[in-house]
Amino acid sequence: MTELGPVAWPPAPIRTERLVLRAPEARDRAAFIELFASPEVGTYIGDSRPRDELERTVPEVPGRRPGLFVIDLDGAVIGMVTLDRRDTERPGLVRPDAGEAEIGYLFLPEAWGYGYAAEACAAALDWFADALPGERVVLCTQTANDRSMRLAAKLGFTELERFEEYGAEQWFGVRSSVTHTAHGVAPAPGVRRS
Repeated sequence: MTELGPVAWPPAPIRTERLVLRAPEARDRAAFIELFASPEVGTYIGDSRPRDELERTVPEVPGRRPGLFVIDLDGAVIGMVTLDRRDTERPGLVRPDAGEAEIGYLFLPEAWGYGYAAEACAAALDWFADALPGERVVLCTQTANDRSMRLAAKLGFTELERFEEYGAEQWFGVRSSVTHTAHGVAPAPGVRRS
C-alpha cells in the first residue's frame, strides 16, 4: 500500500445522513480489535486474528494513515473504509504501471444489512473524486462474498476480470467518473463536510 498522493490528510469529517467518516482516534482502538478479531468479518479477508495478539500489536491510535476513514454511527465505530494504492505486483490492474486507488471496507457484523457500507463507501468515493478528480478507483472482492458483490454493483463498479488469489476466485472491477455517470449512481444522499 502506498499513499494516495497530494491529498491533505486528514480531511474534515464527512457527514452523511446517518454516519460520520473521520480519521481514527485513540478511543477507536477497542473497535479495531473487535473488527479484526471477528470470525464473521474475517471470512472473506483471510480469517480473523487472535484477540490477544491484537491487544499487544494494535497501536494506541489504530489505523492512523492517509486514506483510512473510521465509520462512526451515533458516537460508536461500526467499521472502516480505506482508499489505498493497489500494489502493482498483485493481479488486477487497469494499467500495468499504475497502482490505481483501491477501496476497501470492513464493518462489524451487527452493522450489516442496514446500508451503512453503501452510504459510507459512496461518501468516501465522492470525497476521493473531489480530492483527485478523474482518477479511477478499483475494487477487489471474493466472488463468494455476495454482500460485497452487490455493494460493488450498487456503487457503480464494473467487472474487468476475475482471477485466483488467496485461494479463492476474486472479482476485480473499476469505477471512474465516466462509469459512475453511466450507471446513474447518485452521490451519497446528504453528504456534506463539517
